[in-house]
Amino acid sequence: MNDSPGWASPGSAPSDGKEKANPRPSDPQDGSGPTGQWSPEQPPPGQWSPPSNPGSGPGTRPPAPGWGGGPQRQGWAGPPPAAKPGVIPLRPLSLGEILDGSVSALRAHWRTALGFSLTVSVITQIAVILMQRYLLPEPTSIDPNATGAEALRQTADSARSTLISLAPVSLLSMIATLFTASVVTVIISRSVLGRPTTLADSWAEARPRVLPLLGLTVLVAVIMAAIMAVGIGPGLLLGSEAGAALAFLGFAAACVVMLWLNVSFALAAPALMLERQSIVAALRRSAKLVRGAWWRTFGILALTYLLTFLLTFLVSIPFTAIAVIADGTEVSDFFGGTAPSVGWPFLIVTGIGEVIVSTLIYPFVAGVMALLYMDQRIRREALDLDLARAAGLPGYGDNTPRS
Repeated sequence: MNDSPGWASPGSAPSDGKEKANPRPSDPQDGSGPTGQWSPEQPPPGQWSPPSNPGSGPGTRPPAPGWGGGPQRQGWAGPPPAAKPGVIPLRPLSLGEILDGSVSALRAHWRTALGFSLTVSVITQIAVILMQRYLLPEPTSIDPNATGAEALRQTADSARSTLISLAPVSLLSMIATLFTASVVTVIISRSVLGRPTTLADSWAEARPRVLPLLGLTVLVAVIMAAIMAVGIGPGLLLGSEAGAALAFLGFAAACVVMLWLNVSFALAAPALMLERQSIVAALRRSAKLVRGAWWRTFGILALTYLLTFLLTFLVSIPFTAIAVIADGTEVSDFFGGTAPSVGWPFLIVTGIGEVIVSTLIYPFVAGVMALLYMDQRIRREALDLDLARAAGLPGYGDNTPRS
C-alpha cells in the first residue's frame, strides 16, 4: 500500500513490511464456534462496511465517510482533491474555476492589481476627455430626409468622422490594456503558486516584455486589417451592384477567418509574458495550445466578454443618465439628426463611469487569459507537476513522473 497522504485506505496500517491491514473475521464470542469462522453475532463494523446497502433499520451503524454511503464503488473512495497552493487547484480547470480564479487573484492582490489598473485607467480617461474636447472633430450631422447620392455621401462622411474619432481612443485603450495585462499576468503567475507579490516586483518582471507585447498586438491588428482588406477590396473596386454583393460576401468570409485567428492567437500574450517567447513564436505557441480545443477556448472567451459587456452596460446606464442631467442636454437630442454638443459635466461624469469599468475589466480579462493558458498547458504538458514543484509542495520532487 502506498503511504502517500490521501491514498491509504481507511483503517489500514502503514506499509512498513509488517502485517497486512486487511479486515479479519472476529473470534467466536462464546467459544462455541470453530476458530477462523464467522460468529453469529458480529460487533458493529468499524470503518469497513459491506459492499451492499446496509439498510436503515434500528441499530444500524452509519457508514464511515466514503464507505457505504451512496453509490458503492467497490469499497474504495475517489482520489484526493488536487493540491491548491494558490487561487486554483493544480489540475485541469473548469470554466467556473477559471473565472473564479481570476476574481480570487484580484481579490487577494487588490492593492497591486486594481491599484495599478485604476492608475492606468485614470490617466487614459483624462487623455481621452481632453482629446474629445479639443482635438477630435464634431460628429457629422445627417439629414434624415436625404435620399440617393446625398444620403450615401452623408453616410460616408459620418463613417469617416466616426473612424477618426475612434482611432486615437482605441489606441489609448489598447496601450492601457497592454500595461495592465503585463502586470496582471505576473500577478496571476504568483497567485497560482500562493506567493505574495508587490507592484514593484510585478512591474520589474513585466517591464522588459511590454514592448514585445505591444509589437504582438500591432502585428495581430495588421493581420486582421489585411484579411478584411482582402475580403472587401475586390468588391469595392468593382463599384457596381455585383461588387456590393461580392464585398458583402467577402466581409462575411473575412469575419469568419478573423474570428478563428483571434481565438487561435488568444494565448499568445501569456506565452510571450511567461515563457519569454518572441512575437512570432508566441503566436505559434498559442495556435498549438488552442489546437484541438478551439471551441472550448471560444466558449470561455465569449462568456468572458459577455460578462464584461453586461458590467459595462450596467455601469454606463446610471452614469450616462446622471451626465445628461448634469449637462442639461435633452435626451431627444441624442436621437435626432443633429449630434448634440456636450459640455464638461457630461464628459467628466461619463469619464468616471469609464474609469470604474476599465479598472475592473482590464485585470479580469487579463487574468482569465493567463489562467486559460495555464489550463491548456496543464491538459497538454502536465504543467501542474511543474507548478507543484515550484510551490514547494511535498511529494513533488524532481523524480515525480509526468502524466
